[in-house]
Amino acid sequence: MAIQVYGFWRSIASFRVRTALALKELPFEEISVDILSGEQFKSDYDEVNAEHVVPTFVHDGQTIFQSLAIMEYLDDISPEPRLLPVDPKERAYARSLGLVAIADAHPFIVPRVRNHLAKTFNADAAAIEAWAGHWTAEGLATYERLLSRRPAKPFALGEAPTIADICIAGQIISAGYFKVDVKTFPAVNKLGERCFEHPAFAASHPFKQPGYQSAKAH
Repeated sequence: MAIQVYGFWRSIASFRVRTALALKELPFEEISVDILSGEQFKSDYDEVNAEHVVPTFVHDGQTIFQSLAIMEYLDDISPEPRLLPVDPKERAYARSLGLVAIADAHPFIVPRVRNHLAKTFNADAAAIEAWAGHWTAEGLATYERLLSRRPAKPFALGEAPTIADICIAGQIISAGYFKVDVKTFPAVNKLGERCFEHPAFAASHPFKQPGYQSAKAH
């Protein structure tokens, strides 16, 4: 089962897919696409992904983009351990939690949005960081309210991590990028600590990727 993932070490969406693959213990080759320098817009990557985003997942002649679609596909081809519960109500809840980050919070802070703020509205670095911090905190605040109403036991939906935990963990990583103090969201912070104690989450963290080490060196 040869799997390739076009991703980037710093990308939160790439983190989601790396973590899902690690939870399922599926080996894969990650091909770096530097979305900060604009490699996603080059013609060779356009052939891979017409949306010009990461990650792109390639398996058995099939190309899939968007992290949620990729994670659901992984459940289809490798059902255990499940990333989405079998029960329809729980599955819908897991998707809902995942989409708080995927659909509502993360899209506001991706490089193309930050670049647009700079080019179109002359936003400086401080303004862009404040923008990203605001939307990151909004996502964390939503998760805090949800986790306060249904506490993690020990993960968001029970004994095993799901796409919900993967997406919440990604939101926590974003907080580190934009200097948002996760400790002000105690339920989120507690779940995040539990997630990153898990080897699949820890190994998939952006700062554990080879690209991060190369970026530090420069």
